[in-house]
This record gives sequence, structure tokens and C-alpha cells, in this order.
Amino acid sequence: MEQAQWRARESAHHERVDAATADHLERRHEGRKHPVNDFLWTYYSHRPAQLRRWHPGAGVGLRGAQGRADWKFYRYAGGLACVDVPAFLAARGDTVRFVRDLLAATASRPAHLGCFGLHEWAMVYRLTPEQVRHADWPLRLGASGTDEVVEAHQVRCSHFDAFRFFTPPARPLNALAPTRDTQPVLEQPGCLHANMDLYKWAYKLTPVVPSDLVADCFDLAREVRALDMRAAPYDLSDLGFEPVRIETTEGKQEYVAAQREFAARAQGLRRRLVDVCDAVLAEPGQSDVSST
Repeated sequence: MEQAQWRARESAHHERVDAATADHLERRHEGRKHPVNDFLWTYYSHRPAQLRRWHPGAGVGLRGAQGRADWKFYRYAGGLACVDVPAFLAARGDTVRFVRDLLAATASRPAHLGCFGLHEWAMVYRLTPEQVRHADWPLRLGASGTDEVVEAHQVRCSHFDAFRFFTPPARPLNALAPTRDTQPVLEQPGCLHANMDLYKWAYKLTPVVPSDLVADCFDLAREVRALDMRAAPYDLSDLGFEPVRIETTEGKQEYVAAQREFAARAQGLRRRLVDVCDAVLAEPGQSDVSST
């Protein structure tokens, strides 16, 4: 890729990420918190500056990019800078194989819809107001009303990293008992948290994953998080997040419709990530790069 071409793509990526992170960076500077929009920066380990750094992905040579010679998992030879795939695989090959197998297994299953976001309700089940994670924001139905919603539904959370935050009294109410070891067996493409986690898997495979794919996963994760918290028991209407009232028939229908749309989008991203993993694993000793 000639310098003018990759510089333009890099600049476009910077603009995209700057627009997506500006509010968070402003809040961080002012010491303010946001229960919805800060999640991707507090729960996941990727920082805005890391997301902003542009990578073409494995197999692409950048002409005139000598400055990348010292970047981690890059090499510079013959006037081209490119991702050093053998070095990446030597350091993170197990991660590539784990992510590939997890995403392929998830993609192969039907989407289970109708959990109605009850994982967020189970995280506050039978807690006092002082114990609730987002204590600055009231529960729409109060503590007792929230508990009644949990008890009136079948909770079926398949995602370990959501289930592990259930309160102790809520854990036995879940139809499943997900663990880290059963993650590849239980994750399914309708799960909001599994679809948010595509962002995590994408950035963990940086720089072999192209930055546009990482950013696409980030955008999906932001939208999924908004639904996640709109369907949660909190009243966040003052922040502009109108509730999805999953305790009602209409709210359930609204939730499932959004969940189905996100599942379809996530499957496309999941396949793209699997394709990257397959390409990288197929030629662990590759030394050639494409030139466009």
C-alpha cells in the first residue's frame, strides 16, 4: 500500500475514533462518570489511544512507514513495514486458536432470544440501595419490585462474565451454571455480552486484525451496551436512555427485536474475525505481503 493511500486510511480511522471517544475523554478529564458510555473503557482493557492507532492487518505492506519498524509485532524490510505474523503467533498463537474456536463454535449455534436482559436484574437481586453497583441511579421499580421481576421470570444467562456478577441469592435461579471452562460450549450468538465481547477479541488480536474491523466491533459494542442498560432495572432517563420495560409484553417485544438485529450484525463480524484467524494460522511462516 503506497504511503498516500495508507496515510489517508490512517487519518480516516483517527477521525472515526476521535469522534467516538471525545465524550469519554472529556468526562475523564473532568472526573465525571457515566454508567452506560464508560463501560467499554472500565470493563475492557483497551484504551482510547490504543484504539486510535491504525493497523492494516496481517499481510499488507506499508511503503514509507519506517517509523513502524519499532512497533510491537512489526518488521521493516525492502521498504515495507508489515505485521510480523510469525512473531505474533510465537507470542499469542494460543490466544488466536482459542478465539478462533470460540467464535466459530458460537457462530454455529442458533441465536437464543428472550433472555430479556435479566442478567442486569440478577446483579442487583436482594441488594440494599447502598450495595447496588450504580447506586447513583434509582431502580425504576424499587428494590422489592426489581426482586419480583427476577422471581417471576426464568433467568437463563449463558455468559460467564455476566453470570459471575449475579448476587449470591440470584445464582441458583439461573437455569445454567456457566463457568470459564464451559464458555466455548455455552456461548450463543443472541447473547448481548457475547456480542459485545467481539470488541475484546478483536483488540486482543491487534495488530493482525485490521483496525477497521476492531472499530466495527467497538461500534456494535457501544450500541449493545445502550440496549443492555436501557433494559436494566435502573432509571437512566435523565441521561437520555429511555427504558425498555422488559417486565411488560411490549418491552419484551422491543428487546427481542433489537436483540435479533444485533445478533445478525454480530454474526457478520464474528465471521470476519474467524477469517482473519484462519488466514493467520494457515501460514504461520509467511514472509510475503500483498502490495497494492
